Amino acid sequence: MNDHTDHNHPNGKLIIAIDGPAGAGKSTIASRLARKLGYVNLESGAMYRALALKAIDQDASFDDEATLVRLAQASRIQLEPTLGGNRTLLDGRDVSSRIRERDVTEAASRVSVHPGVRAWMVARQQEMGGGGGVVMEGRDIGTKVFPDADLKIFLDADPVVREQRRMEQQKIKGAVAASVAADLRERDQRDRTRAASPLVAAEDAVVIDSTGMAEDEVLARVEELAAERLRRQIGS
Repeated sequence: MNDHTDHNHPNGKLIIAIDGPAGAGKSTIASRLARKLGYVNLESGAMYRALALKAIDQDASFDDEATLVRLAQASRIQLEPTLGGNRTLLDGRDVSSRIRERDVTEAASRVSVHPGVRAWMVARQQEMGGGGGVVMEGRDIGTKVFPDADLKIFLDADPVVREQRRMEQQKIKGAVAASVAADLRERDQRDRTRAASPLVAAEDAVVIDSTGMAEDEVLARVEELAAERLRRQIGS
């Protein structure tokens, strides 16, 4: 990791950014790390999914950027931490389960490519996490949302392993599994080649390849990096 400026936040806590492709384990690691540190887990993916759900509910085109931006501006998306993970509220309605369904997942990937939508989301995310004490995961957190994050992690894994994890996570087998694998590969391509904030590791990110690692091993490594960063902040 390259050296960068230390930031002492008012609460003495860090901003931790975890980026990476779908199926790399970002959400699980971010959630567990946030609970361990007593931080808020800001899920960028949940916010995009909530907007995608609103587009579905209002029969808005996923390709109509102007309409999607207007929907975003008229939306109230909240993340409420609980012991079991975040609750996602859309205009006061709990949509935590609904946004994990496949149609919303696919819609979110299409909604998120628009620069206007991403600009609105980034502004909201910066408002929510700018004071520190947050673990935020996504695809452009360390490069766009919090380019001055205290700790940046890029979590990756072999594409085949990521596909297997996603299928196990969603308890998918048989013919549907092949479709899910194809969707993940297509999403990878979209994320890495989009014009607005493409998926790429920040220059000063610590890259962790979790292909051959157990979840607990990944968490231990990230905790170690966070502890080291906190020690540096206290000593600065």
